[in-house]
Amino acid sequence: MLSCGMSVAQPLPLDHAVGRAALRKASLRLIPLFALGYGIAYMDRVNISFASLQMNQDLHFSASIYGFGAGLFFLSYAACEVPSNLLLYRVGARRWFARIMFTWGLLAMGMTFVKTPVQFYVMRFLLGMAEAGFFPGVIFYLGQWFPQHMRARAISRFYIAYPISTVLMGAIAGLLLGLQGKARLAGWQWLFLIEGLPAILLSIVLLVYLPSGPEEAKWLTEEERQWILHHLRPSGPVDSHNINIGRALLDRRVWQISLVFLCMLGTIYAYTFSAPAIVQGLTGLSIRNVGFLVALMNLLGAPMMILNAMHSDRTKERYLHVAIPFLLITGGYLIAGLSVAPFLAVPALAMASISYFALQGPLLALAISFLHGKSAAAGIATMNTVGILGGFFGPLGMGLAKDFTGSYQRGLLMLIIPSAVAATTIFLMRSRCRQTNASL
Repeated sequence: MLSCGMSVAQPLPLDHAVGRAALRKASLRLIPLFALGYGIAYMDRVNISFASLQMNQDLHFSASIYGFGAGLFFLSYAACEVPSNLLLYRVGARRWFARIMFTWGLLAMGMTFVKTPVQFYVMRFLLGMAEAGFFPGVIFYLGQWFPQHMRARAISRFYIAYPISTVLMGAIAGLLLGLQGKARLAGWQWLFLIEGLPAILLSIVLLVYLPSGPEEAKWLTEEERQWILHHLRPSGPVDSHNINIGRALLDRRVWQISLVFLCMLGTIYAYTFSAPAIVQGLTGLSIRNVGFLVALMNLLGAPMMILNAMHSDRTKERYLHVAIPFLLITGGYLIAGLSVAPFLAVPALAMASISYFALQGPLLALAISFLHGKSAAAGIATMNTVGILGGFFGPLGMGLAKDFTGSYQRGLLMLIIPSAVAATTIFLMRSRCRQTNASL
């Protein structure tokens, strides 16, 4: 168990009809827009996993070159995340989100013209810079609209775009790679060219449509606007104990969750950027059918993300809802790494993917459960920055493993270590939390 408004004169209660109407409007008008944006961002971030099936051979990239370039995205992303959020606060959400999407759309399309390893490295690094700040910026933005007790649900509804986008990416990638030779372009070039365009189009929608905050939302009544503004005030840094950023950075739980994020993202991106090659090697399927199979495995993760989060909320328990999926991920990669039989390896990979999606909601809820105000901002930024570095080390390690062993599949055995470390860390946090509660 976890332990560890209207006018100021006459504020309306949290469950008042005005508040329910305001939050319903915000949910319907904002969350689908950001979910679409995050889905597009994720596809543009990892679509090289499918492009590599043709690109690496065409451009003579080794697995190490590919893994290093894939991971470079996350170095620039981590370095620019905090500056990006500061600029979002200064110039306004509407203009900054539109800028992010426009520049990353252009760079994603620019991957079409990559010819050398250096060009590949530069473009991936720039793409990370362009996208930096989108995800934490959305979390910050939603915090301006939804009171504390509703933010987990708002975030989960936005985050569901993650597994759905992987499904679309897998289904669409196979079709685009099939355009090989059309208009004298390779299939992987068509993939980058077409999948980068939606980000540019959505940037225009955001620039025209998105309010920078409740104050600018013309679709709210004045009464609804004041309700939102009033009930967000308690979430701000009011008390002095809420603004001790140093205290947040000295909290061991911040660094424990940071380690979990590092292991989680290192593991998932190591697998994600090589998943099509692994599945094709196991099954011998065509590129198109590999795309559909990967999409199917990720599709199964969407309902489990919702169900595990709902059960975690209902039982008010986070630790086991995170640790058990990590154990399943460990077992999945162990089986898939050792088995040569597709009927064993492919279900094991599906189990690992489903478990990864399932743990997201409870883990994010756990990460924000013990920090408040500016301490939360500092703590969450630390967790996310440390964690995102796993996106660099994971693909690089997988590429080196492939070049050393000759098989991406054997690289899966390397991933059981960070998965097991993450599970162990969560169990240790749970044990300490139970000891603390028992002493109260």
